[in-house]
Amino acid sequence: MFEYSFMQNAFVAGTIVSIVAGVIGTFVVARNYAFLTHSLSEIGFAGAAFGLWIGWPALLGMMVATVASSVAIGALESTYTKRDNVTSAISALAIGLGILFLALGHTSSSAATGILFGSVLGISHHDLYLLLVLAAIVLVTLLFNYRTLRQLSFDEQGMFMQTRRQQGVRYVFLVMIALSVSISSQLVGSLLIFVLVTLPAASAKYYATTTVQLMGMAIIFALFGTWVGLSVAYLTELPTSFFIAIIEVLIYLGSVWQFKRKA
Repeated sequence: MFEYSFMQNAFVAGTIVSIVAGVIGTFVVARNYAFLTHSLSEIGFAGAAFGLWIGWPALLGMMVATVASSVAIGALESTYTKRDNVTSAISALAIGLGILFLALGHTSSSAATGILFGSVLGISHHDLYLLLVLAAIVLVTLLFNYRTLRQLSFDEQGMFMQTRRQQGVRYVFLVMIALSVSISSQLVGSLLIFVLVTLPAASAKYYATTTVQLMGMAIIFALFGTWVGLSVAYLTELPTSFFIAIIEVLIYLGSVWQFKRKA
């Protein structure tokens, strides 16, 4: 399996994506941002389709759309009770625009499928370098803001604190979520981004007692699902994203069952 360069690239890309998803997912789950992540995946679909329509790389279009939308949604967070409604409206609009841009750009079915479900087996060396750069930006930024992010994520009132640094870090966090969504799309596509960004961390919370443990277990669960999913996809010639989704869901259900059994 590893004698093929495309499988080598796929495993390297999957490892990068899983680490980023596990780290950012820890804060996403703690902050109850799973719905936002799901919405950004739909917004990313529209951005990727728009990018292909005007001749941009799909990833660039997705990054522009998700970053702009996450900042806009963050600006509306002061009206907390209406945030989900606004996000739902934006998501619905994004899906419609994505379909429109695909039609206007006469995008091929393979390109559209790649946006929706990922194209990890077609990742090139250039794509790997780009993923590494984006992942490094996300991880280094989170590291430098770790303490404040932990407070904002695990302190229920932290989101409403009004100091400049706290507000600034909140926007940084939203941008990092957007970049993580764009990175993860390379592996599982825009439709299943939330699988890697939310489920591993959601599973890990049933075992971990500290933030570091939660982050570590989320990365392990993401890596396990990705590596096994890639291997099974290679053997069966079926979509990688399907197996990753199934594995992560089973891990989550097993974690919930185990927690309830001990309770």
